[in-house]
Parts: sequence; structure tokens; C-alpha cells
Amino acid sequence: MQSILECLYACPLFAGIPGNDLGQVLHSLHADRKTYSAFQFLLHAGDPVEQIGIVLDGRVQVIQEDFSGNRTILTELAPGELFAEAFACSSQCGAILPVSVFSVSESSVLWIDYRWLVQPDSKTRSWHPVLIRNMLAILADKNQLLGRRIRHLSKRTTRDKLLSFLTEQATTHKNLEFSIPFSRQELADYLCVERSAMSSVLSSLQKEGVLEVSRRKFKLKIIPYGENLS
Repeated sequence: MQSILECLYACPLFAGIPGNDLGQVLHSLHADRKTYSAFQFLLHAGDPVEQIGIVLDGRVQVIQEDFSGNRTILTELAPGELFAEAFACSSQCGAILPVSVFSVSESSVLWIDYRWLVQPDSKTRSWHPVLIRNMLAILADKNQLLGRRIRHLSKRTTRDKLLSFLTEQATTHKNLEFSIPFSRQELADYLCVERSAMSSVLSSLQKEGVLEVSRRKFKLKIIPYGENLS
């Protein structure tokens, strides 16, 4: 339970809310914790959305599938991160979800009702401006994240997509050595490339001395696009 509380304290939606008030806020938001097994869908594309999910533990991915069953990973969520908030906020009646949310491992999620976020009761009305300000910041951050992914996908070759992503990871970690959350297949799905082609590019980059790789661990020896890691 303590780890769950620590996760919620660190959740950006509740930034600025004292710990002794968090329980009342969660109660007023009709918070409901649910657990999911590995490979279980939390939400399917086409579902109406009125609740916002907060990952408490486990691995959760937002994915998109085409009619042929090809899967694209849009993002992987860490504990404390939100999902479905943009769609819940777009309409109080619930927007239709164009993506699916998938539990990669056994996971735990806290669901909160968006309607009570924008229409607080008397006990949490004093915290309403804080919650709304935090939600706006989260939506702005997600927009920036989407912009970065579009930048990767806009590259013409598998090599350029891969180097764009790895450079961003090094910049985010402020270190040329870092780990990524994706397996090889997941990384290929995230970058919308063939796994075999990506593996060939990784092999070539290692031979060229651009990087070292061991499973999910990478070390860039050259900063491909001259990014400043400071």
C-alpha cells in the first residue's frame, strides 16, 4: 500500500495537494483501483471514455492496430502516468477512443471519473483549481511528447528514425548510456519499421562505432545530430 501511496504522491495530477488531503480528493473523484493480468486490454478502440486511468504498477502501453492486425506502439506508461485524459476531457459525455490500452504485464490501475474532476463536491472544491492546472500541464506535456514522436516518424529511413529516437533518449537521460523501455519488437512497432530491417541497422551502427547495444541498454559513442545533453 505504501508504494501505491508514493506513486500517487508523485502523480503529476496531484502535485501541490497535501498527502493528508489526498484520500478525500480520491474519494470525491470516485477513484476505483483495478488489477489486470498480462496481455489484457484495459480499453479498446471504439470505447467511449469518461474515466481517466493512472498506472500504479506494471507495464501498460497505448497501441493502435490496423485491419490486418499490425500493431503500432504509441507510448509506454510508467507508474504515476495518466492515460485517456485527452479523450475524457474532450467531451463530458465521453469521446470515442481511437486507440487501445494494453497491459503488457500484470498491472494495477486507478480509475477516476472525469465528471467529478470538473464538477467537484464541496469537500474538494478548494483543490479544484490545482487539479485543473495540473491537468492542463499534463495535456501540454503529452502534446510535446506527440510532437517528438512525429519528429522520429517523419524521418525517411529506418536508420534516421532509430538515431532520432536514441538521440532523444540520451538527451532525456542526460547521459550517453541509457536503457529503453522497449524490447526489439516493441521498438520496431514504436518506430513503425520492420524488426529485421531495424536489427540490420543496429548491427551496422555497432560496426561503424556509432553505438553499443546489449538488449535494452544502449551507449551512444557519437551524438548523431549534435544534441546538447546538458
